Amino acid sequence: MDTQVIATAKAPPAIGPYSQAKRVGDFLFTAGQVAIDPNTPGRLVPGGIKEQTEQVLKNLSAVLEAGGSQLQDVLKTTVFMADLSEFAAMNEVYAQFFKHNPPARSTVQVAALPLGARVEIEVVAIAHA
Repeated sequence: MDTQVIATAKAPPAIGPYSQAKRVGDFLFTAGQVAIDPNTPGRLVPGGIKEQTEQVLKNLSAVLEAGGSQLQDVLKTTVFMADLSEFAAMNEVYAQFFKHNPPARSTVQVAALPLGARVEIEVVAIAHA
């Protein structure tokens, strides 16, 4: 099965040897996104967990769009957090992006994230032609 590399300038460029996303058939697999504003590459948005979660989901939305998908097509998310004590605040923002039929989700605390980010999220979604 053929794979397609997905890239968009509406989300931060990859900061390593990886793609923003890969499309395989009707599925889209994104790399993890942290709260980098695509207009200021290499820098996190100012603020805490809420602001970072919002930017991460905006970045993911842009990547999904470039791959022929959207947030409502997300099947599974994995949320990586620097501190699970911020879970409720992250979840409050996350819920605004997934109001109906939210995807399956795993959330884990990690020792550190790139650039000192508070949250990173990756998704698997259905892609449309």
